[in-house]
Amino acid sequence: MNKRKRDIKKTFFVIGIIASIILGIVIVSSGAERLQSNSQKIKIVTTLFPLYDFVKNVGGNKVEVSLLLPPGVEAHSFEPKPGDIVNINEADVFIYTGKSMEPWVDSVIKGASNKKMIIIDASIGIKMIPAVFRDNDEPTGSIDPHIWLDFDNDKIIIQAIAKALSQKDPVNADFYQRNASEYQDKLSALDEEYTTGLSKCKSMEVIYGGHYAFGYLAKRYNLKYLAAQGISPDAEPTANDLIQLIDQIKKDNIQYVFYEELITPKIAEILANETNAKLLLLNAGHNITKDDFENGVSFLSIMEKNLTNLRIGLRCNR
Repeated sequence: MNKRKRDIKKTFFVIGIIASIILGIVIVSSGAERLQSNSQKIKIVTTLFPLYDFVKNVGGNKVEVSLLLPPGVEAHSFEPKPGDIVNINEADVFIYTGKSMEPWVDSVIKGASNKKMIIIDASIGIKMIPAVFRDNDEPTGSIDPHIWLDFDNDKIIIQAIAKALSQKDPVNADFYQRNASEYQDKLSALDEEYTTGLSKCKSMEVIYGGHYAFGYLAKRYNLKYLAAQGISPDAEPTANDLIQLIDQIKKDNIQYVFYEELITPKIAEILANETNAKLLLLNAGHNITKDDFENGVSFLSIMEKNLTNLRIGLRCNR
């Protein structure tokens, strides 16, 4: 009888050990699955650099964000290749600036097979403004697509990004919203720097030897803005356009002509050479060079440099 009891106890002991081993395997396996799940990042594709940088700031280490526009490529002439369209279709979230900036986007979205992808048109909820040229007439259909050059617009875009990430990853919704709020605070601080820094200047006239890009910034800070070209960098100014700009630079005693990023500043150089003006960069931020991209240049740092150059060019009080 004692032997039988011992055998029963031994059997239960063995069963207990086996059960513990099985339970341990289940726990380890479950933990591995959770770890694998936690390491999966939200895949996001953005069209332009400002959107890319906004996502990096809001999503942090929980997102995998890619820039559709290769570093160094001019944004207005970009057309997506088949590989770009595949990348968009594989994304969890696709963010573009708006149809005025990316006219090709409709056909890409219509052809997308990924029905779970969240698509963000960053211009939704933003009041678009017309591009105003030298004659102060609004050319037909010339809406200024450079919405990111108004910091209030950026706050709207940031909130849309936080909402989309929270929808894809509700567990970390507080994380995304906290990051969004912190970045919006940085935008508010920079906006205040612009307001203060451009409040006392000898000139309020920005002559831009590039395509029309700074309408939103000029409107926000009460600057007079004249661009040598239209919305597209391919829109070459006529000889008469250049003569009028040269005459205005001389008449208003403009001492600096601004040029744009990623484009040979031949027009700005003509204006400067004919008027003895100096050249300064004013970067609209569509895209950045490969070196800047690899060095982690940010949208905020671009805009801080723009403020520095505006203060020099407009001869603002120190």
